[in-house]
Amino acid sequence: MFRCPRMLASVLLVLAPAVASAQQESASLESFFNVASPLELTAAKGADRIAWSVYEAGLRNVYTATAPDFTPVRLTSFMNDDGKDVNSIRLSDDGSIAVFVRGHSPNRDGWVANPTHDPAGAERAIWAVRTSGGPAWRLAEGAGPELSPDGSTVLYVKDDQIYRARIGRDIEPDEYDRGEKPLIRAMGSQDDVQWSPDGSKVAFVSERGDHSFIGLYDVASNVLRWVSPGVDCDSNPMWSPDSRQLAFIRRPGTPFGRMEQAPSGPSGIRPQTCSSGSRRGGREAPDTTRNRLDVPGLYEGVLPNGSDVAIMIVDVAAVGDIDSPPARVLWRNLPGDESFTRMSRVRRVGDHIVFQMNPEEDEWDRYWSISVTVPQQEPTLLTPTNGLIEDATSVAFSTDGSTMYYTTNAGDIERRHIWAVPVAGGEPRQLSSGTNAETHPQPLASGNSVAVLHFGARTPASVAILPADGGEATRVYPDLSDFPVDAHVVPEIVWLEAADGVRFSNQLFLPSDLPPGEKRPGIVFVHGGPRRQMMPTYHYMQFYHWAYAINQWLADQGYVVMSVNYRRGVGYGSSFTNADSAQGRGNSEYRDVLAAGLYLQTRDDVDPSRMGIWGLSYGGLLTSQALARNSDIFVAGVDMAGVHLYGSALDTTELSYRSSAISEIENWTSPVFLVHGDDDRNVNFAQTVGLVQLLRAHDVEHELIVVPDDVHESLLHSRWIYTWNRMGDFLRRHVWNRASAAQ
Repeated sequence: MFRCPRMLASVLLVLAPAVASAQQESASLESFFNVASPLELTAAKGADRIAWSVYEAGLRNVYTATAPDFTPVRLTSFMNDDGKDVNSIRLSDDGSIAVFVRGHSPNRDGWVANPTHDPAGAERAIWAVRTSGGPAWRLAEGAGPELSPDGSTVLYVKDDQIYRARIGRDIEPDEYDRGEKPLIRAMGSQDDVQWSPDGSKVAFVSERGDHSFIGLYDVASNVLRWVSPGVDCDSNPMWSPDSRQLAFIRRPGTPFGRMEQAPSGPSGIRPQTCSSGSRRGGREAPDTTRNRLDVPGLYEGVLPNGSDVAIMIVDVAAVGDIDSPPARVLWRNLPGDESFTRMSRVRRVGDHIVFQMNPEEDEWDRYWSISVTVPQQEPTLLTPTNGLIEDATSVAFSTDGSTMYYTTNAGDIERRHIWAVPVAGGEPRQLSSGTNAETHPQPLASGNSVAVLHFGARTPASVAILPADGGEATRVYPDLSDFPVDAHVVPEIVWLEAADGVRFSNQLFLPSDLPPGEKRPGIVFVHGGPRRQMMPTYHYMQFYHWAYAINQWLADQGYVVMSVNYRRGVGYGSSFTNADSAQGRGNSEYRDVLAAGLYLQTRDDVDPSRMGIWGLSYGGLLTSQALARNSDIFVAGVDMAGVHLYGSALDTTELSYRSSAISEIENWTSPVFLVHGDDDRNVNFAQTVGLVQLLRAHDVEHELIVVPDDVHESLLHSRWIYTWNRMGDFLRRHVWNRASAAQ
């Protein structure tokens, strides 16, 4: 029998105004989003100048400021909401030149995102601008610019080779500057380009499959040499401050047992890549032999003396042809000692090699250093503080190489603050504290202060200047005179326990006008990732900055909102992040979402019959889980770019299928609002295509926004405003206006 699905579908092709009706007198949605948001921050090495990228109602530009007043100056004039990202900002050492990338990254097929449907397509290009003023200009199609210290030249990798673009506007471009020929063309895949501090040379990694080399290019003589070439995997070239030495990491080359067997060809094997391999030289390939041989060196590669990893160092002047003296070992792990084999984010800072390494059985991230003047020195622990040090933007170093500044939630597990520690080792010092959060430390050249991104419960992302010896950060950007500060509430931290005993943290947004005894609708927000942590302040990642604003807006409209930091997120230790039975192995994280929903239902100020849920990406996944498994609790949901089937198995006995939302499709009765761009590079658009077929077949009411050519998180501001308003209207109709069970 034919059934007509109760579908309210709308494919977004042309934007039209739509304004959600407010349940109470509240600030407009647009007022939460029209403020300028700094997204990326950098500082010059030789001058007290900073630069940052800004998202302002869809306009993306580069700003700068300099000591002592740090008055913001906009350097670029990209004044259209065109979806073209601006990022990867680099400043010359003297701060006179800024380069940046404009345009979104390509997808797997090489297509650059084109959310405005420009018939000419879209590009990703490197641009430059003078910080003294004047228009920005395009240098070359490409990304990942490495700016020379003097600001005269940019190097970048395209099609696995190294290209050049010269900065001066009055320079007549030649075939190299026009991108017609690479400056350095070598066998294999080139990457990790590093200028020497004096700008005379360039080091890079040349990936050759089962081994890799460090290349050394002399700019003046146009000569390329290889640094101590061998059969191993060399990476992470690191210059000494005086440009006379080069350090790098060496790991074993790929042994036979970890090479993929080729179906034909004279060698019978297909090389693996060092970068995709394990610490012992490549991931293990499927073994097709019947009797695996227990032969040393066949499956596990080692370096001379049996070590798994070594830090090598070489005098640059000695690098020549194949008869050059080999690089010497600065440090190596001892045979059988795996304590320091997983080092990452390795860099040279002054007279030390600094790296991140998370020891097994340790709940927290750690940084260590090794002196380059003391061979085989034991690594020195720099960060005994117990807290998250999340990514590369969390760490920066003083110009003189003496101090490491880092962002962590040590001592304040719900927020981020700035700490400092001597690179040689010593007692860490906390520089910022309080109810705000600070990230992205950028120490200034003078050593007097540190630029940071600053976030409050009522105030959005800002650029601020923090004294280098600690204290209060002074906000210098943006202007918040039109921002609805008074429409915000300060979230409460609520710890809950799931049915299986796992404890987790949440932020509770209570409406400011909530009188005693009144019951309001509840909304649960679930973040994506899942390796994220929401804070009781605005967030340092763009989408979660918006999500925090939406949760504040919903609270301002009268909803009681709960933001859930479910298991598999970060910030609460590695055991929490690596929780058992999660994702396609049981989706245990949904237990936390369910516990949050049940908690809201028990509150005296929440109507248990009016509960909604929303999220994007992994948050969309958990939203669909909630609607499929507990439509009795969650009466409506907003699923943005969610995953609905783990893997591709439809065998009902498979754990991955039973962990997926669609395994409970028969129980899904609550309406859902779906949003997805079909150029999503994070979640396959097929996840929404397949879900809609099931919703139609099971007569589940759903609304739909499909955005051709847009990505995981829409690149157009106007599209977000349209989507948020549609979401607000959907929640009003299906949650706020739903008849209460108490009536």
